[in-house]
Amino acid sequence: MYAVEVRDHIMIAHSFKGAVFGPAQALHGATFVIDAAIMADTLDANAVVVDIGRAHEVLKGVLEPLNYKNLDTIPELAGKNTTTEFLTRHVYDRLAEAARDGKLGREGRDLKAIRVTISESHLARAWYEAPLWPGA
Repeated sequence: MYAVEVRDHIMIAHSFKGAVFGPAQALHGATFVIDAAIMADTLDANAVVVDIGRAHEVLKGVLEPLNYKNLDTIPELAGKNTTTEFLTRHVYDRLAEAARDGKLGREGRDLKAIRVTISESHLARAWYEAPLWPGA
């Protein structure tokens, strides 16, 4: 399987609900590094998985509504524990929609899967990976 991976970062604030989170229940900030790997079984006629420039633009667009924001105040995320794991799926869902719609410079049906990895420090990261076409 082939993959192209693009990277960006965001700075956010958020808080968590639940004693398991200890001091992270209070409002705190984080800088996340986000890697998105787009996968395909084959290369296209140009010998690429996707257009890397478009992939970076799409990732940047997906992250823009979160960057420099308090996630607790975004209606779609309010009341949710926006853990690193949760955010991997949030980003995946938006990237997958763009990929299926052909916004990465290749027919969406030609793409196999996406993996989103979010690093919250040099010591810890989480990822979510799923096929773009479940059951295919």
